[in-house]
Amino acid sequence: MLLQVMNFGKLAASLLSKRVHFPVPVGVRTMASGGGYPGSDVPGVCANPDESTQDFIMQQTMMRIRDPKVSLDFYTRILGMRLLRKLDFPDAKFSLYFMGYEPASEIPEDDTERSRWLWSRKATVELTHNHGTESDESFKGYHNGNSDPRGFGHIGISVPDVYAACERFEKLGVKFIKTPDGGKMKGLAFVQDPDGYWIEVLNNGRSGAVVA
Repeated sequence: MLLQVMNFGKLAASLLSKRVHFPVPVGVRTMASGGGYPGSDVPGVCANPDESTQDFIMQQTMMRIRDPKVSLDFYTRILGMRLLRKLDFPDAKFSLYFMGYEPASEIPEDDTERSRWLWSRKATVELTHNHGTESDESFKGYHNGNSDPRGFGHIGISVPDVYAACERFEKLGVKFIKTPDGGKMKGLAFVQDPDGYWIEVLNNGRSGAVVA
């Protein structure tokens, strides 16, 4: 019998704040346990999405940044992403920087083709810079969603070796929310980017079995 559905937002926030281990409770389905499409029997889930949505993709997550020079250094040099496309809107006084893990050889040189290519990429990070925040001494920064009132939580990257990645991050002066062996939840970490946004660092080989 499946466990009673719980409020995932409150549960995740509670578990993360207590840094507890995520066991697989009796009755909770995993990718290895079978039972059909994972989550298809959860109330509210549409097991068969409309055919008109079959070509939809999760294309971007937008986060506002204070200083693009600092943020771009972090996402490229430290996290290893590439700048896929920059879009400037001088009249509106903001710029967009699309980041992602794509081979340099696949990024088109032609601007028009590059834009068309960009919108077909999955899981990009859109860094939005409102001009002037980098030099505004009165600007207090953006809310990262992990203090009251809580909302947005984090983005996540999958790496081959969490411990090796975090050892490098530590040498580079990256701020940790949780180290790989911190607390009871072993083998994954949380770091912060220059604006304080949380980034989960996980390994798909260790984390792939649990989906609940």
